[in-house]
Amino acid sequence: MSILKEFKTFALKGNVLDMAVGIIIGAAFGKIVNSLVSDIMMPPLGMALGKVDFSQLKYVMGDGPDAASINYGLFINNVISFIIVAFAVFLLVKGVNTVRAKLEKAEEKPAPTEKVCPYCCSKIPLAATRCPHCTSELDKKGKK
Repeated sequence: MSILKEFKTFALKGNVLDMAVGIIIGAAFGKIVNSLVSDIMMPPLGMALGKVDFSQLKYVMGDGPDAASINYGLFINNVISFIIVAFAVFLLVKGVNTVRAKLEKAEEKPAPTEKVCPYCCSKIPLAATRCPHCTSELDKKGKK
């Protein structure tokens, strides 16, 4: 099999396509969360803390226009964004696990309450020691 055929088989598998869609949606969701944090949540929080703009918080190392800086305000924004994304993923996984558990529970078969008489093949209660249809005597395993 040629390399191109192998790659085509790999790339068109359902799991790879699902993963690609997940990554694209995750990237878009990340942008929404970043906007939520930096544009909606942090301005009121900054106002409450004395008109602080978190995106401008930094420690400048040196003097002049080329001085390096540690932008800890942006780091705080990113940490809050991460917490929101992690919580959203947690809720999604929890929801999927709940649905999966309910589906698995619904698929479980209940314990049998009947057995088949080995003589006449009629269904009889598990505890029966005599078949009500053919009157054959049965032991506890359902045989004579």
